[in-house]
Amino acid sequence: MTESFRRSGEYPQGDDHQATDPMRAAYPQQQPVSSSPVNPEWPPPPAYAPVAPVAVDPGTTVWPGAGQGGDGGAGGHGAGGAYAGYPEPDAVSSTAVLQAQPVPAAPAPAPKKRAKGTIALLAAVAIVAAAIGGGTAYGIQELTGKDTASSSTSTTVVAAAKKGTVAGVAQAVSPSIVEVSATSNAGSSTGSGVIISSSGEIITNNHVISGASEIKVQLSGGKSYTAKVVGTDSKKDLALIKLENAPSGLKVATLGNSDGVQVGDDVVAIGSPEGLTGTVTSGIVSALNRDVTVSTDESQGQQQQQGGGSGQWPFSFGGQQFNGDTGSSTTTYKAIQTDASLNPGNSGGALIDMNGNIVGINSAMYSAANSSSSSSSAGSVGLGFAIPINTVKSDLASLRAGGSDS
Repeated sequence: MTESFRRSGEYPQGDDHQATDPMRAAYPQQQPVSSSPVNPEWPPPPAYAPVAPVAVDPGTTVWPGAGQGGDGGAGGHGAGGAYAGYPEPDAVSSTAVLQAQPVPAAPAPAPKKRAKGTIALLAAVAIVAAAIGGGTAYGIQELTGKDTASSSTSTTVVAAAKKGTVAGVAQAVSPSIVEVSATSNAGSSTGSGVIISSSGEIITNNHVISGASEIKVQLSGGKSYTAKVVGTDSKKDLALIKLENAPSGLKVATLGNSDGVQVGDDVVAIGSPEGLTGTVTSGIVSALNRDVTVSTDESQGQQQQQGGGSGQWPFSFGGQQFNGDTGSSTTTYKAIQTDASLNPGNSGGALIDMNGNIVGINSAMYSAANSSSSSSSAGSVGLGFAIPINTVKSDLASLRAGGSDS
C-alpha cells in the first residue's frame, strides 16, 4: 500500500545525485533521507532547522513567515532552486503574527419570568384574608378587584348569568330555606329556618320553637318532616333543630361573613310569612349594630302562639316596646337593621347578600298592629332586624352540644 503514495523516481539518491544536488551543496551535513530515486518535479522539502516557536498571547494565531522561494519566486515551483516549490527560510526566522479578533461572548439568557410568583402571592394573601375576614373567595375577590355585589361575600352561590339579581339569589337560595311549624299545648306558631348541613341541621329563632311539643318542617319542594330540638340559646334567640330521617340531596345554605356587610348593601329576605312558604322580599341594609332586646321567657312565645299579641315576637329598641311587652326576662344582641319587608313567619328565615350568602337570621320586625288593633292592619313598615351570621357561626358548637339553656 505504501507504494501507492510514491511515484517512480520520487526520492532518488546516490552519488551522482549527491554531487549535483544543490541542497547538499548548501547543507553538506544533511544526510539522505531515502534510497529511492527522486523525481525532479517533486523535490524533497528543505532540511533546515525548524523555526523556533514564538511566544504570543492567548487567542493569537501564528503563521510561519514566507521566504523568497515562494510560489513564483526565485526558488518557486518548477524553478529547480535550492527550495524549489517551498518557501525559503528567512535569515532571522521571521514569523507573521496575526492577532485574533476576540470572539464576543454569547449573551446570557434572559432570566425566565416567574409567572407563578404573582399567583403564589395572591394565593398566600387570599388565605390570610380568608382567615381574617371569614372566606377564601372573599379574600381573592378583594385582591383581584372583581366586581362583587357585597363585601360580605365568602363565595358566589348565584349563577353567573344572574349574578347580582334578586331572581338569581332567590333561585340559588330558596331550596335552603324551610318553613317551621311548632305545636304546643298553648297553640301553634309558624316561622322559618335555614338548612346548614346535609344531615338536616336547621338554624331558626329560639322563640319560634320555644315550648313546642312537636316540630314539623316543610322543605321548599313541599315535603314535610318531623324535627327535634338539638340545642337552644335564648340569650341570642337561636335554636338548632334537626330533621328526623332527613332525605339525601338537601340544599345546604352558604354562610357568609356578616362583618363585611355595609350600610346600603342590597339584601334579600326569604321566609314563610303567614305560612306563605318561600316568600322573597328585598331591600337594603339600613343600619348596623342595633341593640335589640328580646324576651328569654318561654311564656312570651306561648302568648304569641295563643294570639294574645300582634302575632310577632315582642322586642325592645331605643327604649320603646314593639309588638307587646318583652317581660322581665330579656337579652340584648347587636343586630343588622334592614328595610326588606318582614312579616310574621319570617322569624328564623334568611337575610342574604346578592352573591347568595347568608349574612343574618331574621329575628324581629316592627308592626303597626297591636293588641287593640285588628290583625289586618299588621304588616311590614320597613323596620326589621337580623342576628348577624357570625354570631350564629360562633354559637354553633354550643348549640350542637345542647345549647346554653340545657
